[in-house]
Parts: sequence; structure tokens; C-alpha cells
Amino acid sequence: MIEIKNISKTFNRGSADEIVALKNLSLKINEGDFITVVGFNGSGKSTLLNLISGSLIADSGEIIFNGSNVTKLPDYKRSKYISRIFQNPLAGTASELSILENFRLASLRTRSKSLSIGNTKSFRKNVCDKLKTLNMGLENKPEALMGSLSGGQRQALTLLMSVMDESKILLLDEPTAALDPKSAAIVMELAEKIIREGNLTAIMVTHRMKDASNYGNRLIMMREGSIEKDYSESEKKTIIADDLVRWFNI
Repeated sequence: MIEIKNISKTFNRGSADEIVALKNLSLKINEGDFITVVGFNGSGKSTLLNLISGSLIADSGEIIFNGSNVTKLPDYKRSKYISRIFQNPLAGTASELSILENFRLASLRTRSKSLSIGNTKSFRKNVCDKLKTLNMGLENKPEALMGSLSGGQRQALTLLMSVMDESKILLLDEPTAALDPKSAAIVMELAEKIIREGNLTAIMVTHRMKDASNYGNRLIMMREGSIEKDYSESEKKTIIADDLVRWFNI
């Protein structure tokens, strides 16, 4: 699904503040992989996601999605492939619009624009059915403004909206960092369910060692712009959160 070949990215090149974020990084991600990525601050985790999404363009190397070279494409031209969940729950939703209106925007993201999309009774029922799966009571108030909801509710809705179109790659950038433990657990369980049922290819950056060990079929550890370890599914099953904490303390 995704092939990354010798990607490099340097910020502030030639200045006293030069930062080598990634250096000749290569990675193959199979369709249906759910990869968790951990590493120290500055190890290149978020830069990797930004290069995959197209919000940053690599200095060198190639990024290929399902056989198509997207290395030089900006993020809006990669939207047909990718949905993204940000650390800040506010980033993925429009506060001044209703829940239903937010879902309509999500459904229009990669399709030909039409006034009828999102305005039918069947669309409303589809959204309410999805909301019901959250067990948050939101299916009874689809007209509620997104800005009136909690961070956990908004992040959960962002996940639901990520599968309103046909994108098959899901990027999660610290999706639970701003949430309380209860909300974080709900969001992670929902993310795993959506990834599994949609056969999505997913990459999640996280600082929560428990999530890194409990979720995903592969685990990548990054250090100083490179992949230090890439654990397969069988290897990952032997790793617990304490093992990851010890790695950070080396």
C-alpha cells in the first residue's frame, strides 16, 4: 500500500538552527497494516506522518501509494488516499457547524460536489446509525453544534468521519494525547474497530506506551531521524509497555 524509499527531510538547511528530521528512511507498509510508531521528541515521527500526508514535501527520496508516485503531490491531492486524525480534537471538526453538517463535509471531501449529498433522509439515518455505535447518546442530537461537545466526543466523531469517503490510509498523530484516560480508551477501541472493519492501512504515532504495545500489528521505534527497530506482528506480541519504557531510558 505504501512504499517509502530513502526519504530525507532537513529544516533550516545551512543555518545555525539546521535540523535533520529524517535521513534516508525506507519503509514498506502492507495493505491492512496497523503500525504504531514511538520515539523520543525530535526523532522524526511527526515529520514522517507529514511527509506521507503531503503537508510536507521531502527533500529527496520517493513515496508511493499503491503503485502511484505521490512524492511531489501536496496534501489536498493526496486526500483521495488519506484520512488524518490530529492530536488536537478541535483540528478535525468545524466547531460552528452541527454534527450532521460536519459529516456532510467529510462525505464531500473526495467526491464530486453535489447539493444532494448529505441532504437526504437516508444520509441522516446513516449518520445517526454511526453515532449510535458510540453509546454517547449523540444519535439523538445530530443538530448539536460540534463546539458544544467534549474533546473525547469530537475525537470519536472525527474517527467516524474518517471513513465517510473512500480513503484507505488512516494517519493518527497522537490521537489520545489531549484526552482523559476514559475518553482515550474509547477512542482507541473505536480506532481499532474502524481500522479492522474497513481493512484500512493505518499508522499511529503515540507517546502512550500501553497503546503502542496493545494496538497494531507492527511496532516501529525511531531515533534521530531513522528507524531503529521494526517489530513484526509475531515479535510485537512479546513486547509489553515496560519494555518500551526501558528502551526510552537506554
